Amino acid sequence: MPKQKVRTQIGSESGSVDLDDAVFGIEPNTAVMHQVVTAQLAARRSGTHNTKTRAEVRGGGAKPWKQKGTGRARHGSIRSPQWVGGGIALGPKPRDYSQRTPKKMIRLALRSALSDRAADGKVIVVDEWQFDAPRTRDAKSALEALEVEGSALVVLGPDDVSAAKSFRNLPEVQVTEARELSAYDVLVNDYVIFTKATVPTADAPAAEGEGG
Repeated sequence: MPKQKVRTQIGSESGSVDLDDAVFGIEPNTAVMHQVVTAQLAARRSGTHNTKTRAEVRGGGAKPWKQKGTGRARHGSIRSPQWVGGGIALGPKPRDYSQRTPKKMIRLALRSALSDRAADGKVIVVDEWQFDAPRTRDAKSALEALEVEGSALVVLGPDDVSAAKSFRNLPEVQVTEARELSAYDVLVNDYVIFTKATVPTADAPAAEGEGG
């Protein structure tokens, strides 16, 4: 297992931790990551778009003119799709965009994403967050001490309430709990910051995220 430096909130070293090879040391599977991220984004779509068919548009019950003798094309309703104000043919209707993704595939995508960040040296482990009270300025100072440049995903435990409130106002930071960690969250951020308590292992993996 590779060793990862553990750092304090002010940036100094505080020992090391073993990163599980099964989570942080595999060969990233790009195809699986793509499929899982696509499913995660699809599951977020509301699917509430709706157009009215000719049966749903108000009016048009009377035949506009007689069938024969006028010289014009025959029509049965002014709410047919070819009429202005008529119904929409084959338009979008409410639907569920979620895709069924196997749990093993979701886990593989998350481990691939974490392995990719670890290979680039973009995984940071902090001993613990010590915020006496929620304070965005302290959170910003902590990121500067950890030499984080760019966007960061801060993975917290359920008891890290002050830390969550401190980081949530920073536009370049995404806060999530370990049980909600997903491949998409890892891939859209430059750095992933864990505490010693939230580092996933093969025996105690992170959550399987979204995917259907």
